[in-house]
Amino acid sequence: MRVKSLSLRNFRNYEQVSLTPDSGVTVFCGPNAQGKTNILEALHLCCLGRSHRTPRDEELIRWGEQRARVQIATEQGDGTHEVTILLDRTQRRKKTVRIGMRQAERIGELLGNVCGVLFSPEDLAIVKSGPSERRRFIDMQLSQLRPAYFYALQRAVRTLNQRNALLKEIARDGSLLGTLDMWDEQLALCGAEIAANRREAIGILSQSAARAHTSLTSGKEVLRLWYISQTEDAPDAAERLLARLRAARSEDLRRCTTTVGIHRDDIGISIDGKEARTFASQGQQRSAVLSLKLAQLDMAGQERGEAPILMLDDVMSELDPDRRRQLIERIDRVQTFVTCTDISDLAGARQGTVYHVDNGVLSR
Repeated sequence: MRVKSLSLRNFRNYEQVSLTPDSGVTVFCGPNAQGKTNILEALHLCCLGRSHRTPRDEELIRWGEQRARVQIATEQGDGTHEVTILLDRTQRRKKTVRIGMRQAERIGELLGNVCGVLFSPEDLAIVKSGPSERRRFIDMQLSQLRPAYFYALQRAVRTLNQRNALLKEIARDGSLLGTLDMWDEQLALCGAEIAANRREAIGILSQSAARAHTSLTSGKEVLRLWYISQTEDAPDAAERLLARLRAARSEDLRRCTTTVGIHRDDIGISIDGKEARTFASQGQQRSAVLSLKLAQLDMAGQERGEAPILMLDDVMSELDPDRRRQLIERIDRVQTFVTCTDISDLAGARQGTVYHVDNGVLSR
C-alpha cells in the first residue's frame, strides 16, 4: 500500500496543506510544537477513525474554526482507495467518514481502507502501564486487519456495559437476577471469539517481535510475549467461560461489576526472562515497543498481502547508534513517515522527501 496524496484543512494547526508523499521515506523536520506529529495523527485518523492522542474529535479542529477535513488517497493491490473524514463542531453527527463517494454508516467500514503502524512516544505505555494499554494495542491491530473482530469487540463492550448496569440494578431489585443468564451467554460467546483471535495474533507477533528485537539489540537480548487470559484455548472455550462467569456470580453481585472475562486479559512481556514493565530500563522498554511495532508491520503485510505504511514519531533521537542503524535498514522496505527535530538523526537512511515544518506550514 502506498499513500499517493494527503490533504488537511483546519486540522490542528494546519489551515490548509496538500502533499504528495515519497514512495519511500518522507521526513517532517523542525522544532517541537510546530505540527510535525499532527501529520502522523491525520494519517492515523484515516487508518482507525480516531486520534492516537485524544478521544475528543473536537480537539482536532483548528482553533477558532467550526469544521476540519482530512482526505487521503492510497494505491493498493486492488486499485485506488480514497477516504475523507469530516469533523464538525456544529452538527449532531460530529464525525463523517466517506469512502470514495459513499458515506460510511459505521466506523467499521473505514477499517482496512488505509492500514498503518504508528510508533509514538505514547506507545511506551504498552510496556510501562497496565493491562488496558496492552489490550488496546492488540485490539487496534486486529481491528485494522479483521473487520469481524472489530464488530465482535463492539458487541463485547456493549454486552459488558449492559451486564455491569444490570448488576447495579439487581442490588436495588433482586427480582431481576434471572435476566443475568442472557448477558452471561452473550458475553461468553463474544469473549471466546475475541480471545481466540488475540491468542493467535500474539503468537504471530511474539515470533516476529523476538526476531526484530534480536536484530535491534545485536543478539544481546531476548524478547518474549505471551497471552494471559481467563478464557481457555479449547474447542469449548465459550462454555468454559460461561461456567467461570456463573461461578463468579456471587462475587460480581457483591462488587456490582464483572470480574471474569476478556476485559481482564493481558499480554506478558519479558526481556531475558524478566518482566519488562518492572525490570527493563527506559532504553530496553523503548526497544521492546519498537520491536512490537515492527512485528505489527510484518503481520499486517502477511495478512493483507501488501505492506502497510509505517509512521515513526520522533523515534530516532531516543535510540543509540546501533539500534538506529538497525531500524534504518528496515524502514527502507515500506513507505515510511518520520518526524524529527534534527535531520542528522536519519543519517544513513534514504530520505526521499524532506519537509521543514514551521507553525503549521510545510516547505521543502
